[in-house]
Amino acid sequence: MRIAQLMPGSGDNFYCENCLRDVALVRAMRRLGHDVLMTPMYLPVSVEPNDSAQSPIFFGGINVYLQQRHAFFQKTPRWLDRIFDSKLLLSLVARKAHITSARLLGETTVSMLQAHDGRQTKELQRLIDWFRMPENRPDIVILSNVLLAGLAAPIKKALDVPIVCLLQDEDAFLDGLGEPWAAQAWRIVDERAADIDAFISSSRYYADVMRRRLSLDSAKIDVVYTGVALDGCEGLRLRPEAPTIGYLSRMCSDRGLDTLVEAFILLKKNPDLATARLRVAGGKTAADASFIRDLKRRLASCGLGDDVDFLDDFDDHAKRSFLNTLSVLCVPEKKPVACGRYVAEALTVGVPAVEPAGGVFDELSELTDGGCVLYNPNDSKTLAGTLESLLADTERLNRLGQAGKAAIFDALDVQKTAEQMVRIFDDISKIGRGAVPARRDAPTVAKNPAKGG
Repeated sequence: MRIAQLMPGSGDNFYCENCLRDVALVRAMRRLGHDVLMTPMYLPVSVEPNDSAQSPIFFGGINVYLQQRHAFFQKTPRWLDRIFDSKLLLSLVARKAHITSARLLGETTVSMLQAHDGRQTKELQRLIDWFRMPENRPDIVILSNVLLAGLAAPIKKALDVPIVCLLQDEDAFLDGLGEPWAAQAWRIVDERAADIDAFISSSRYYADVMRRRLSLDSAKIDVVYTGVALDGCEGLRLRPEAPTIGYLSRMCSDRGLDTLVEAFILLKKNPDLATARLRVAGGKTAADASFIRDLKRRLASCGLGDDVDFLDDFDDHAKRSFLNTLSVLCVPEKKPVACGRYVAEALTVGVPAVEPAGGVFDELSELTDGGCVLYNPNDSKTLAGTLESLLADTERLNRLGQAGKAAIFDALDVQKTAEQMVRIFDDISKIGRGAVPARRDAPTVAKNPAKGG
């Protein structure tokens, strides 16, 4: 099967769960023998060094911005657009700049969803023309998220191929646009959902969320949990000498880093945890700089500046080394989330996680035999108590870590989740030939999982 995966890039500046999911999925599907064409959008994405099965960048971030702001750039020649699509320039802009206008972000999102009726028509036509070339023509097109729903109808009309859309936390982005753009964007997504043949959600929780918000037929949504690569995770690891809490996500308030810092300050008042450390990784955007400075000032004012490490690197090698220095992982999300990939990554090396109850974490707690310990959300005092009790019980910490690791190897090996994905793609492809698709679902998870901690 030739699979085209449309994947918006984040510039590799922060831990982007969607990007990491897509890259891991592309690698796994290729190992299964499929011809997977990675099609990056907005910013560069790297799956393999010198990847010959990767298309040029489409809807380059600079061109999208310029075409949204000025009609002149909607008609510029390709040679000029190509300059703005340079990987070096896009990477530089991704590190140094960020959208400062909520209005511009909202207008651009709506414009992209409008496809041929938006301001990036030139970019859309270039993508379709490229897919029409015999050497690029796919059997099925995968949209990385529902924000790309506007592309479904034009691609389908031009290529007559099925369209599958992955679902993972787009609701937070759309709701965050503010009005009137959030309402406009949701309305267009609701309309364009009819152009998509199937949706695959990263959790049962999020499948229910999007089923309600988009009035989707239940038969149109499958659930496949996000798999992680297990290469090199088979052996045992040495435990850190000092109790060490880790954070792995974008360093921002939405992910709850400030909640974790406050919990760490409370936890350090326990004399038995005087040597405890906090290690923070996952990258940041330019917009996060002042938030991080404030956290460092807060820690310094409590005399804890030297007990916390803010790490810059989080590539695959650095991430694995980082996880091996931890006793427990915690990303105290402030709102329910769909994925929580960092929980699975931590458990691949036997590090349990402490996460807020709700969203996908209820499912992960059950799926990992308690390797994801739950606490009441948005409460730094409760979080501190949960972390404190876990760090004080080394036997329990080790037991949960090993049980969780065994569960990840059993259910969330990315090769297994890629096989689930491909079976769904194959079913969808057969619908047009009169076959009845067999639904493939995620591992069974109780609706009311027991909560640990």
